Amino acid sequence: MVNIEIDGKQISVPKGSTILEGAKQIGVYIPHFCYHKKLSIAANCRMCLVQVEKAPKPLPACATPVMDGMKVYTHSQQAVTAQKGVMEFLLINHPLDCPICDQGGECQLQDLAVGYGASGSRYTEAKRVVVNKNLGPLISTDMTRCIHCTRCVRFGQEIAGIMELGMVGRGEHAEILAFVGKTVDSELSGNLIDLCPVGALVSKPFRYSARTWELSRRKSISPHCGLGSNLIVQVKQNRVMRILPRDNEAINECWLSDKDRFSYEGLNSEDRLTRPMIKRDGQWFECDWQEALEFTANALQTIKQKHGAQSIAALGSAHSTSEELFLLQKLLRAMGSANIDHRLRQSDFYADKHMQGVPWLGTSIADISQLKSTLLIGSTLRKDQPLIAQRLRQAVVKNGMKLNIVNPIDDDLLVNIANKAIVAPGAMVTKLAEILKAAAEINGTEQTGGLKQLINSIDVSSAVNAYAIASSLIENAPAAIYLGNLSQHHPDYSRINLLAGLIAQITGASYGVLGEAANSVGAYLVGAIPAINTLLVTTKFDQMESGLNASQMLGYSNDLSDEKCQAFILMNVEPEFDTYNSQKALKTIKSSEFVVSLSVYKGNVADYADVILPIAPFTETSGTYVNTEGRIQSFNGVVSPLGEARPAWKVLRVLANLLSLEKFDYETPEQIRAEIFPEGLEINQYLDNTLRDFGTGIRVTEGQELQRIGEIPIYQADPIVRRAESLQATQDAAPPKAWMATALLEKLGVSAGDQVKVTQGDEFVRLEAAHDEKLPDNCVRVASAHPKTVALGALFGEIQVEKQ
Repeated sequence: MVNIEIDGKQISVPKGSTILEGAKQIGVYIPHFCYHKKLSIAANCRMCLVQVEKAPKPLPACATPVMDGMKVYTHSQQAVTAQKGVMEFLLINHPLDCPICDQGGECQLQDLAVGYGASGSRYTEAKRVVVNKNLGPLISTDMTRCIHCTRCVRFGQEIAGIMELGMVGRGEHAEILAFVGKTVDSELSGNLIDLCPVGALVSKPFRYSARTWELSRRKSISPHCGLGSNLIVQVKQNRVMRILPRDNEAINECWLSDKDRFSYEGLNSEDRLTRPMIKRDGQWFECDWQEALEFTANALQTIKQKHGAQSIAALGSAHSTSEELFLLQKLLRAMGSANIDHRLRQSDFYADKHMQGVPWLGTSIADISQLKSTLLIGSTLRKDQPLIAQRLRQAVVKNGMKLNIVNPIDDDLLVNIANKAIVAPGAMVTKLAEILKAAAEINGTEQTGGLKQLINSIDVSSAVNAYAIASSLIENAPAAIYLGNLSQHHPDYSRINLLAGLIAQITGASYGVLGEAANSVGAYLVGAIPAINTLLVTTKFDQMESGLNASQMLGYSNDLSDEKCQAFILMNVEPEFDTYNSQKALKTIKSSEFVVSLSVYKGNVADYADVILPIAPFTETSGTYVNTEGRIQSFNGVVSPLGEARPAWKVLRVLANLLSLEKFDYETPEQIRAEIFPEGLEINQYLDNTLRDFGTGIRVTEGQELQRIGEIPIYQADPIVRRAESLQATQDAAPPKAWMATALLEKLGVSAGDQVKVTQGDEFVRLEAAHDEKLPDNCVRVASAHPKTVALGALFGEIQVEKQ
């Protein structure tokens, strides 16, 4: 610690701190523009000049390290004169357009000009004008206002990992611009808007729609990815106008992904459902809630009497709140069925009976920054978990972490990769078995039984990557292994899961699953799965029989039940986009006798439902998410439900009352929350990635002749994001193509840009062929969850491609 004096106050600060950090510690504000706590120090705005005793001239507080005995004066005549001089220079070329500037009312320059600016300007020459730049559909520019703080440039290089903006020219001719013909396409680009201290970079979707002083600010939690990022939702006249990050160092720090920031447009979509609807004689009619719910209750009772309770199934979404999912599974189990699931994009459920608890991250989110080695298995990480990707990037750059990858896709993670194995989906299990054997050999660990047989059958003599990855995990502690979305959707997920756990066990690494949605852990905890023997809700139900999982209900499992589901309750689910095999899922749902959809949007629901009940999205209801690290986060609604839409928990409660089910007398979501998460509950006791008694069920499988790699694009992941117009105009939302390596293109006689017929199952689509040399042999990358590819089948599996 170093002892210094600031404005007459004695303080102790850590060695290496700057004057600005010391001043902040005692609540002394020093004006600044270019400084930001998460970015490197540039010291180019000079607004933070302060007087330091014995220094010949004012020094920048952001870049001056403290020294023992230093005396600093932040408001002395010398300091204030210097600060006012800098402000005069900053305002020389700045336009006087505050009344029409979107930053007006929340502008740092505007605020500081009041305290440090003169009442008039001595500069009489013509001001410079800078041509605006097209940075894409999310960021609007007024570059004449730019004060060259370079925050945007540093953010791209240091946080987003990609330099998309830079500064050219000198002095009055300096300007910020993108590369020629390029836009800003990072999945974190919206943070540039927050960082800009003036109105040079503003939100294009929000621009000219409201003034900051007209907006109410309310706290909320994002439902879109496993983090559960903390939000400030800004509201005007009962309409969500803008979303900003709420600082939480343990989760999203001060950042937001573009998916979290701009998806609010989907909340105000014209596709919103506002009234209940019933289908009679093939025609849709709007009706009141009483009629719709009575019709639904009668239909479910009829199906139960005709086919038995086990013919009724429910599918929920991990984007729904814990309260909604708890009531959904409680209603179903009270009716006598346990056919409920939220894992709609999962295809392999073999591990279910071996699970010891709820799959989770295995570490806290904040601990990711301290890792020394990481193995990432099956993940398009930048698109699935943008802020976790950012944390891993920081760990590599700042701590020298070794990042290792086993993946069917070699997308650029914008960071140095220590070792990578890019293999076909069918070879992922083999590659992990090689890493396991390599780790066992390096550590001298003996295996027994079926596992020993598997390890002995694997040849690692030529598997250079396997030894390198195993060594990286063993030699660099702490280490972690994470399973991404592609792993969780993989048809061999249970084996990938088991092998990852065994590698972690041998190497001493922690091991976890990157949750797809903000309530991925919460959905398990509240029992939105067929078997609940080891979970939080066990004590709340006498009947513990296991029901059908999502793949059995929807007809794409190898382990199909004799009993076909005749009635479906869909909550916050669009089966054509949200399931592993949309082709079979839609066929199964359409062939059932009765479907009720609790939906926020109209979408294509009318094609397969018999009753549509409008429910409220996360901004119009209160609830709880349990994120991927097991953190319980509750939030309140920020606006009233649109039209006659109602929170899903209310709809389920009334439906249960109409079905004469007991213990559904909830009046508030807080009552439901108290039942799920009683005071003093320790969630950690239920979080466990371990698989026990797996036996010799593990085997190495070979892939098909031509394999599909079907990832979920970042802006097709959930119903709200799919309807955010600005996000759908980005590069990441471009129509899917059939991506193939050169060898496969030549084998099929296809050139990049040709139209090809892609066939899977009983259906085909026509797509443009595209070239990606980094893909494994005999693999075709075709994105799922998109209107153009929705007719195709499984995310992974055999696929045919023909030239048109």
